[in-house]
Amino acid sequence: MTRKLFAAALLATCTPLALPVQAHSQQEQLDARYDRALAAGYKALFLCSAIANAERNGATRTPESVMEWELTGVYERIAPIIDTLEYSLYPDADGRLAIVEVPWEDDMPPRFAEASHRGGCRLAPIGLTPNMPEMRVPSRPGEANPPPPAPSRADAAMPVASSTLAADAPLAPIFLAAMDGTYGAGSRTTAVLVSANGAPSEAYREGFGPDTPQRTWSVAKSIAATLIGAAVERGEARTDQGLAYDQWRWDARREITIDNLLRMTSGRYSDTPGNRTDPLYMGGALVAESATGWPLLHEPGTVFRYANNDTLMAVKAIEDSFDSYDAADLFADIGMTGTVAETDWGADYILSSQVWSTTRDLAKLGQLYLDDGVLPSGERLLPEGWVEYVSSPSGPQPEGPFGYGAGFWLLNKSDGVPSDTFAAMGNRGQYVVIVPSRNVVIVRRGEDPTGKRFDIEAFTRDVLAALAE
Repeated sequence: MTRKLFAAALLATCTPLALPVQAHSQQEQLDARYDRALAAGYKALFLCSAIANAERNGATRTPESVMEWELTGVYERIAPIIDTLEYSLYPDADGRLAIVEVPWEDDMPPRFAEASHRGGCRLAPIGLTPNMPEMRVPSRPGEANPPPPAPSRADAAMPVASSTLAADAPLAPIFLAAMDGTYGAGSRTTAVLVSANGAPSEAYREGFGPDTPQRTWSVAKSIAATLIGAAVERGEARTDQGLAYDQWRWDARREITIDNLLRMTSGRYSDTPGNRTDPLYMGGALVAESATGWPLLHEPGTVFRYANNDTLMAVKAIEDSFDSYDAADLFADIGMTGTVAETDWGADYILSSQVWSTTRDLAKLGQLYLDDGVLPSGERLLPEGWVEYVSSPSGPQPEGPFGYGAGFWLLNKSDGVPSDTFAAMGNRGQYVVIVPSRNVVIVRRGEDPTGKRFDIEAFTRDVLAALAE
């Protein structure tokens, strides 16, 4: 064989081995770039939402506070990137926050979130350029995260900054324990509220107060169930109706009901438990493109699979009613004046997670369920039997310590807790626990880091025991 032919044969032999290596390297580069885009979107949205929604309520959040609480202990995929990203805050003509920009690559526009003081913030899709008024100057230009301040957390001398409890009240040591990490090593409580027979007691961490909204995360799913319940009461929806979504007309997904979606039994595929919905939550994708296309793997109603997309589709099932009654109307009726339901860039609610609410407002949500869906005015907001509906297990159930109803978790397996107890639960330690037999609502807000857990069962058990003294 000549030297030329030997070289050609050798090249032909080696090329198939080189291509996968090259493809793998390219994929790693794409993934790293995508992660930077997600991290920038996450940072822009949380800075925007925390600050703008606080301004809406007459409260104050600083960028440093947001970075200490909401932007630490985050999703491991983006955590190492968050601190390296600069940001700029742009005010409107009245000095209120209008836009947050976070640059992420030199050859792409910055990720940005846009504030509306009626509807919170919305995250722009990757690659979109903000429409910035001429001569606008950022109020906080070009800053990366500074080193976090000394934490006012479990190791602080005074973890409770304000409280309505007397020092010798039965609940006082339990509130203190919630703040100092007793109910979970590494957990970070920002607020607790206990309402017994309509009389509330509350305590707040320094930097947080009654008017400070925090993201509800998946407590929003229970708010979605409440919004749907209101539509059922008005005669504009039925839980047994199939979802007449255009893309589903030609396949078996048209048989999925609102009940299946609320109970997390749609039978649809999801790539991870909860299906992280990163494109929607951090990438600026739309609900209509990110939540709708997942295929059917099981007959609806036969398999429990907790999925953000099921709640998103349950809300889409009633979206035709929003022209006359939307989430803002629901909050106004309940008296949740410090609460905002945010949307995607196309104005679809992200009611699987993206609601910002105060501790007191969440207590009002719990009180609505104690009052069987009847408002203080005497008007019925939710159908008769709705409380039993959302708090009763039906069909397949999740593994683990909690059962599941329709948009609410159940503490029906918890020792020392009344069997009728149910709860709205969200990421990073958001809890609204409702105990009808004791006429008690318990709210705990937190910013627990990834991998840390607040023991809501023990906390609930201890609160109820103290109230019985």
